[in-house]
Amino acid sequence: MTTIRTQRVSFVGSQGDMLDARLDSPEATPRAYALFAHCFTCSKNFIAASRISRALAKRGIAVLRFDFTGLGSSEGDFANTNFSSNVTDLVMAADYLREKFEAPQILIGHSLGGAAVLAAAAQIPESVAVATIGAPSEPTHVSKHFAEKVPQIEQQGEVEVNLSGRSFRIQRQFLEDIASHRMEGVIADLGRALLVFHSPGDDTVSIEHAQRIFQTAKHPRSFVSLDDADHLLTRREDAEYVAEVLASWATRYIPRPERAEAEDTEQGVVIVTETGEGKYIERIQSGRHRLLADEPESVGGNDAGPGPYELLLASLGSCTAMTLRMYADHKQLPLERVIVRLRHEKIHAKDCHDCETREGRIDVIEREIELEGDLDETQRARMLEIADRCPVHRTLHGEIKVETRFAD
Repeated sequence: MTTIRTQRVSFVGSQGDMLDARLDSPEATPRAYALFAHCFTCSKNFIAASRISRALAKRGIAVLRFDFTGLGSSEGDFANTNFSSNVTDLVMAADYLREKFEAPQILIGHSLGGAAVLAAAAQIPESVAVATIGAPSEPTHVSKHFAEKVPQIEQQGEVEVNLSGRSFRIQRQFLEDIASHRMEGVIADLGRALLVFHSPGDDTVSIEHAQRIFQTAKHPRSFVSLDDADHLLTRREDAEYVAEVLASWATRYIPRPERAEAEDTEQGVVIVTETGEGKYIERIQSGRHRLLADEPESVGGNDAGPGPYELLLASLGSCTAMTLRMYADHKQLPLERVIVRLRHEKIHAKDCHDCETREGRIDVIEREIELEGDLDETQRARMLEIADRCPVHRTLHGEIKVETRFAD
């Protein structure tokens, strides 16, 4: 498991409106990217979408979830949308990921969003795996939510309906559009691994829909029963279960994380490489170890990792703690733990009373050391002196020459 971060992004949708999205991603380089489509009249923030996306991110898979046109925080008029526009929104979301990060290899759809990802898969060539959750086998199923209004819609052209306590305007064109989509051929020709999640007790979309999807699809195909889960997966454990199974299943169809290159193993050599996943995201390789560096969002970065100065502080802090530990162990001092807090800032030279430089700005690093253990004042004072003897501290205070050349 790993910690995750969520960033707000946006892109242009099928009707030229800006669609609001969230990208949940692990701190390290994602193993793959996924695209999540929410249910009919839901939003990207409905509980199952949020929990599944974040749970997948903890397992190394970045997930983009967004509001379809006219829903949630996205622009546009819901009355002018339909199943076809939802599919196009998904394709344009994939285009955004492809341009800014990496094209999605995994498509996930809940309820009507499940039917939408099945329809969109052929237009997202990089996708290799599709997962549906409580999905209908045909888009026309959604009309049952306002069945008593269908004759009125067909006659008047547009009617306001109440869905889950909210009012939406449904047009005749919506009914015509969902009726024009026949999913049997789409599912049969999917050409991607398929995982079908469904609860036998789903009273919104019956289990028969899952059976039709599964029976129509060709191998590789898998079915997972969600037992007593409700349609919206409102229980946290149900969403976590879906994410865990989905992540394990998807790893069979996405490349394994690339292994360290041979040159990484050379002792004392650090390699920094642009990942191409963000404007400033860099992959740092040292031996078999990896981490990311980035700039904060305030200066155009993605905040995918610590910045260069934070890494410098980390170097000084870790060197300080290691040096104090070595000294304490050598002298058999009762030191239990070392905590070093550091901060970097630039100040005007004239504000520094004990600096040789008197003009311009200078770098100041504040280092606060906390020592836990039964140390007397003499021992603590000596430890403070030893802190200044750490090799990185000496390097920063010594003369440094950086030789730069082009690689052969």
